[in-house]
Amino acid sequence: MFDIMSDLTSRVGRRDVLRAGAVMVAAGTAAAAVPLGRAAAAAGERVLALTGVTVIDATGCPPGRDMTVLVHEERIVAVGRREAVRVPAGATILDLPGKFVIPGLWDAHVHSIPAERISPPLYLVNGITAVREMSGSALLHEWRDRVDRGELLGPRSVIASRIVDGAPTIGDPAAFVEVATEAQSREAVRRAKRDGADFVKVYSRLPANLHRAIAEEARWQRIPFAGHCPDAVPLSTASAVGQYSIEHLYSTWYDTSAREKELRARIAGLTVGRSDYVAWMHEIHRLEWDAAGSYSPRKAAAVFATLARNRTRIVPTLAVYRVLDRPDEIALDDERLKYVPVAVVEGWRWALENIVKGGWTPEETAQRHALLDHRLAFVGELARADVPVIAGTDSGDMPFVIPGFSLHDELATLVRAGLSPLDALRAATIEPARMLGLDDTLGTVEPGKLADLVVLDADPLADIHNTTRVHTVLTRGRVISPEQRTRMLADIAAAAAEPATS
Repeated sequence: MFDIMSDLTSRVGRRDVLRAGAVMVAAGTAAAAVPLGRAAAAAGERVLALTGVTVIDATGCPPGRDMTVLVHEERIVAVGRREAVRVPAGATILDLPGKFVIPGLWDAHVHSIPAERISPPLYLVNGITAVREMSGSALLHEWRDRVDRGELLGPRSVIASRIVDGAPTIGDPAAFVEVATEAQSREAVRRAKRDGADFVKVYSRLPANLHRAIAEEARWQRIPFAGHCPDAVPLSTASAVGQYSIEHLYSTWYDTSAREKELRARIAGLTVGRSDYVAWMHEIHRLEWDAAGSYSPRKAAAVFATLARNRTRIVPTLAVYRVLDRPDEIALDDERLKYVPVAVVEGWRWALENIVKGGWTPEETAQRHALLDHRLAFVGELARADVPVIAGTDSGDMPFVIPGFSLHDELATLVRAGLSPLDALRAATIEPARMLGLDDTLGTVEPGKLADLVVLDADPLADIHNTTRVHTVLTRGRVISPEQRTRMLADIAAAAAEPATS
């Protein structure tokens, strides 16, 4: 894999996503600490102590009970047993016996709804303190700048380029970049860098030669690239040329099929019209079904070994397939829909009936239902093969994948796929931080790390559903109390209920 993640770290840092630079210590003991400095220690200036908590630090170490987490400004300065950590006079103390502290959560695949009063706060109230935006827009960059300046309460963000697809694209030509030549592909990478994107996002209909050109130009420009595994590109090839993450499970089956040669020939003959995502989805379903039915454990082991060796991340977005594969199981009266703009929910209902369910034969519907079980088994095999699995949801882009809340659904589904609760938690904390080269400052509960934390009412290792039981959130060292969370949720619901303005 290309050594370009360090460049992403520095570029993200320049936008102040990781303000204040890492101050790392070798935490050889549970009470390791970063010195506060005499003035701050004496005055307790902007010092916060979470006391009596159980710390689940996502490193794999056993939970620490009756602990104190000491925060100065935006940074954790001490983590240790209550009796071992001195709390400065004047510090704010939150005594939280029976509560559990975890790192702030990531949703590593979002398309934020462009509503300032809804998307940014909806992530935070769900304990999501960082997101990876999988398409680029001026609004997202504006939000990030305002969050960094403290003018808008929202998560940290890493932002993609405009989505780069082959020509014709199956997406919206107004929002996608269509490339038909190597020169256009290389220019798309250069344009992404000029626009300030943190990485280039590639899509499903990108031809293999243009995918290779993007990989080469990304290396020259020192900008990472990620996205769908294009239909015509083997998963192992995408990994080998440096695509640092694979989004969704489209096109991940074919390398693992005993019928790969036949499937590749069918892919080569596939033609889809511009913006005809529905037709593409029907064709891909047939290919996926045949690939899943001819799964070869021997071939899969070789592919997974390549992914693990290259540390290529898989972001399966199982929340997507709960909708696509089993739309009849979607709760149309989900009470969490009150936090989504009314017009958006109306659009989701239409899309569910006319696109997700539309045109499927009873046989295809039964196959899709069965495919979800195959997907879960596939993700479990990836995890057991030491392929890094990352939690992402595709919220905002997929009907009934509700921003913020869906991350908790994803964690529960990862456990259903065979990950342990700890591994699922790591998929939303330390693993995305590592993927983005940000694990020196985010992803765990350790001295020197940024104070993005979530306090839970119950143990997520006992039951992953307990990640939904958010008590308090810390973002950049700022406390969002239970009372403030309640007010924020009420404000989000009120904003979502407002009629759309033209």
